[in-house]
Formats: sequence, structure tokens, C-alpha cells
Amino acid sequence: MVTVYDVPANLLIKHVADDFNNNNNKIEAPEWSSFVKTGVHKERKPDIIDWWYVRCAALLRRVYMDGPVGISSLRTFYGGKKDNGVNPEKFRKGSGSIIRGALKQLEEAGYVEKVEGGRVITPQGRSFLDKSSAEVIKDIPELEKY
Repeated sequence: MVTVYDVPANLLIKHVADDFNNNNNKIEAPEWSSFVKTGVHKERKPDIIDWWYVRCAALLRRVYMDGPVGISSLRTFYGGKKDNGVNPEKFRKGSGSIIRGALKQLEEAGYVEKVEGGRVITPQGRSFLDKSSAEVIKDIPELEKY
């Protein structure tokens, strides 16, 4: 059985984001998503138009991989270095509002649930990601054996 651990992350996230964008009516980008930065360390908004679906897919994968995970650790994962001009760069966390909003939509879709230690993936979400992984691995050509 193919799981999330067996496929490259970028291919899985792209596949799940496309599925969210095209088929799933429960995951919708908010009105403000075309104007907002993804963290204080960023200078501009994201370049890709459907970045909300990509972030939701990446968060779903991250919750699958890391087990009970909270907003603070996810903010750290999506953070980066802030350019302070001539002063040294300093790490800043990503936007908590974006992460909370995306996780709330994933909870309403039934893929994630809140427990005492943070958020965990539901059996429905695990099944969805495993099926998506199986579809992704079909498109990857087999590597030559050495």
C-alpha cells in the first residue's frame, strides 16, 4: 500500500492542491487571500494565484506526517528569515491566521480534527492522502536500477 512517505512531497502537494481547487467545494480561498502576505518575513504576496490550495494541501500533509501538531509549530515551519537591511537577518514565524483558517477549512471538510495535543488527521483524511499518493506514484516513471 502506498502512503504519503513513498512519494515526493512536491508532487503530492501539487496533486492534492489541484484536487482542492477543482473538485472540493469545502476548501475555498478567502476573499482576502489575493492581497495578503504569508508572514512578516515576506515582502510581497505569493506569486501563484492558487496559493491557498497549495498551503491547505501542505498543511494536510504536515499534519499527517507530524501527528498531533499545534499552530505554533506550524508557524515555525512556515516561517523564514526577515531581511532587516544592513542589520543581521532574524527568523520570524509565519502567519498564524492563514494556518488557523486553512486548518479550520480542513476540519470542516473532515480531514483534520482537534485533540488535546493539537490537530491530527482523521481516517477520512488519511484515506484521501493515501489514495492521492497512489495516483501520484502511477505517474512517476520507474528509476533505472544500478
